[in-house]
Amino acid sequence: MLTSLNNPLIKEIRKLRQSKVREELGLALLEGTKLLESACLANCPIETVCYTLAWQEKNPETWLSLAKLAQRLELVDSDLIDAMATTVNPDGVLATIKKTRLVRPIPEHLQSGLILEHIQDPGNLGTIMRTALATGVDCIFLGKNSASFDQPKVLRSSVGACFQLACKICTDIVEIVKSYQAQGLQIIATLPDAQKTYWDIDLVQPSLFLLGNEASGLSQELRQLADQSVRLPLKPAVESLNVAVTCAVLLYERQRQIKYLQKL
Repeated sequence: MLTSLNNPLIKEIRKLRQSKVREELGLALLEGTKLLESACLANCPIETVCYTLAWQEKNPETWLSLAKLAQRLELVDSDLIDAMATTVNPDGVLATIKKTRLVRPIPEHLQSGLILEHIQDPGNLGTIMRTALATGVDCIFLGKNSASFDQPKVLRSSVGACFQLACKICTDIVEIVKSYQAQGLQIIATLPDAQKTYWDIDLVQPSLFLLGNEASGLSQELRQLADQSVRLPLKPAVESLNVAVTCAVLLYERQRQIKYLQKL
């Protein structure tokens, strides 16, 4: 059992909360039973698993699954889990994974995709990833000055979507939008002052949804590229909605329209 904070492995894992270190080592941090269960379901190879005896006794099946996928298993003192984890109350297990294991190829032809600009809250990004997977979105493109797909809280909030969804960080999302627009995809911007509401347009056709953060919205460059601009109707007492909520409303409206057409 590992018990010392000075152990080289423990030191390395503690540093993974830093973006620079994750980039240098090519590793990401997976925390908690739910996320690791999702990794097992996705048959995703894992580098190192650190777990407490109490966690192993409580989750024997998950431990056996992880043992088949992991290069290294380490029983550790519960105080070390507390020191390594980024959460306040860790549940006794965490792991490292090569960042390349989180990469999925972008489909050649898109039916639906998300362009995210300045989405800085990792919880929002992870929730958007989970919603995107649930509603059949093909991929997510993330602009600069946003949270990173490999941040521990993003991975936790995605609850496993990170293992199955194509996600890409782009230095120039404007060019990405232009390229898909040239292929015939409908570009839909979410704007608080749009004339149309989200149920006024056809969302069934192949589309890219443009979403900005709650405070500043979309940049002027992206606004000008949009074929359609939509808003979510709000009561006067509410100024705006969380971007993850807005995304979910749009994507489920798209699902509703698709199901309606299938019944005709």
